[in-house]
Amino acid sequence: MLCSQKSRALNPEYDPLLLGTGWTPDDLKRPQVLLESTYGDSHPGSAHLNQLVENAKLGVYKSGGKPAVYTTTDICDGVACGHNGMNYSLVSRDIISAMVEIHARSAAFDAMITFSSCDKATPGHLMALARLDLPAIHFCGGSMMPGPDFINAVICYETGDKVREGKMTEAEQLVYQVNSCPSAGACQYMGTASTMQVMSESLGLSLPGNALMPAWSNFIKHYADRAGKQVLELLKKSIVPKDILTPKAFENAIMVHAAISGSTNATLHLPAIARQAGVKISALDFDRIHRKIPVLVSLQTSGAWPTQILWFAGGVPGIMMAIKEYLHLDQMTVTGETLGENLDELEKSGFFQNNYAYLRNFGLKPEDVIKPLSAPYYAGGGMAVLTGNLAPAGAVVKHAAADPKMHQHTGPAKPFDSEEDAIEAILANQIKPGDIIIIRYEGPQGSGMPEMLKTTEALFNRPELRATTALVTDGRFSGATRGPAIGHVAPEAALGGPIAFVEEGDLITIDIPERVLAIVGCKGERKDPGEIDRILQERASNWVNKKTEQGGVLGLFSRAAGATAEGASML
Repeated sequence: MLCSQKSRALNPEYDPLLLGTGWTPDDLKRPQVLLESTYGDSHPGSAHLNQLVENAKLGVYKSGGKPAVYTTTDICDGVACGHNGMNYSLVSRDIISAMVEIHARSAAFDAMITFSSCDKATPGHLMALARLDLPAIHFCGGSMMPGPDFINAVICYETGDKVREGKMTEAEQLVYQVNSCPSAGACQYMGTASTMQVMSESLGLSLPGNALMPAWSNFIKHYADRAGKQVLELLKKSIVPKDILTPKAFENAIMVHAAISGSTNATLHLPAIARQAGVKISALDFDRIHRKIPVLVSLQTSGAWPTQILWFAGGVPGIMMAIKEYLHLDQMTVTGETLGENLDELEKSGFFQNNYAYLRNFGLKPEDVIKPLSAPYYAGGGMAVLTGNLAPAGAVVKHAAADPKMHQHTGPAKPFDSEEDAIEAILANQIKPGDIIIIRYEGPQGSGMPEMLKTTEALFNRPELRATTALVTDGRFSGATRGPAIGHVAPEAALGGPIAFVEEGDLITIDIPERVLAIVGCKGERKDPGEIDRILQERASNWVNKKTEQGGVLGLFSRAAGATAEGASML
């Protein structure tokens, strides 16, 4: 018996309350499908989702189900950036996930589809699907149309500086502002939003070809209709997310993450999703896989192409075809078929050839965008995990986005106890080439683990600092981050990690090839490792925690958030 039918039998109020919302008596007999989206006016990635939900509703109806539409909208890191609103970003992932659970469990749904496009909503939805374990599909809201000359909203950090310096008028800046986000969908670069869409499809929880699909297109609506039909097929076959979310599925996702040089935030979100599925992965899994899978595409913001160009070149299936020899092709997906069978079907159906025809509009061939393993865009892998006396539990760097000259660097520390103080120092020209900026007390239990895009853009837009100055933090970074930026330092400062004990003038070594992040000197003088350990122990004994106590939901998160390496989740 369906869950919904059991609830109807147990609860005399169930039927009249649903009938009061417009359901018909015939609807009550159908399988009940939750359509949960982050639709709202919060940002372009969610503003169009109601249209896709409507298409999916039709698909559910046509296959004999009854859809029910629920919403919990998400926030935008781009809107929250640069002020206290960013502290609410990571916690929103867990709250969205919790609300999906509440919606699904408060009524007895038989299956579900979640709809989202962006940074915290997509991993929040995937966490919920893994936890609830109902027959389910995640539907990716697709990508935004590229702006003219392939501009995107990140350029407005640069234009803002030019306006302040008198090098650009406000009217000239307005042209960039109007054209940077010309349609609905996730931002056009391989930030966390696009990365997590790619991860959803790579895990097997989204329909093949769905991630990064143009949000303005008719075919994304066709896919939504198909998702509505397919979720009822999963119900018939009793296929649930835990049948899909195996350790090998997560390895597949990390391999694709390496090939696209995805956002470092995936090292938070994939472990959090895996934990809900009873699978354990760590940052070291990312490091291991990134060592063998090179970067095959050059994507904004550190590369050439917007994400829609990748989709026209074959999207996630195109990447998978390029690394097929490494993938676990026997993994089950939401199609009810294996990953290998999906790729075969896409070839037979003309998916790739149709996409390539759009790519020709840009004068490009697929091989111009997705490079083969034998001739990758960047051979060294996209990301690395560093350890050492500054990060005993690890730190993460997207080294494909950093100038190779900074892959091995030693410089003096400039420590700050908040991002705001660091930005003020950068704008006041207090940071010099070679410096290593330390921003601490920004971890999950410090201030909610905000991203540092405003800081990295402040550095990147100063040519003298762009390739000479590193940033090290227990906070996190946007997928749009460019430059030598090392985040997720653990243990975090609020827990008494060594990053809390760094003093101005300490010498910090970054060695990406050797995977090292360490304090190697004090007051500008090198010391042997034993002496450094003694100094750190002395500083620890005199340490005063500078964590800011938070109230409300931030206080809840800072008290309950797990370790960074495990996804920094309170669920």
